[in-house]
Amino acid sequence: METTRPTLQLRTNRGLAKMFFLGLITLGIYPLVVESHISEELNMVISKYDGRHTMHYCLIVFIFSWMTMGIASIVWTHRTCDRMHNELLRRGIQYDFGASDFWLWNMLGSLIFVGPFVFVHKRMKAMNMINADYNARG
Repeated sequence: METTRPTLQLRTNRGLAKMFFLGLITLGIYPLVVESHISEELNMVISKYDGRHTMHYCLIVFIFSWMTMGIASIVWTHRTCDRMHNELLRRGIQYDFGASDFWLWNMLGSLIFVGPFVFVHKRMKAMNMINADYNARG
């Protein structure tokens, strides 16, 4: 059976430096846009396999996060990282990324300052790999 390639090509050029510098220039708007695209792309690529749906990032940030004193964004990030981990495994992509990276690098790693940067790098790389595989194989 032949698989058809998707007509819409998903982004595969995300990175830590781009996120950091464009985030500074746009006063934090660029990271919101990137996270919004990640939530949409996760639903587009993964939902038909795991049957789950990721809430749009803007809803989390602007509505639920302040109501839950930030807990909603922590839960959202944990769940998206877990979905990305499962999709990397399902697609046979050899890259170690998951919810444990969120807790170790982003949360615990903030104590050594560079941890969140490592987490963002790993997360962007994982999403780029998932999107590249989706662009190639559907």
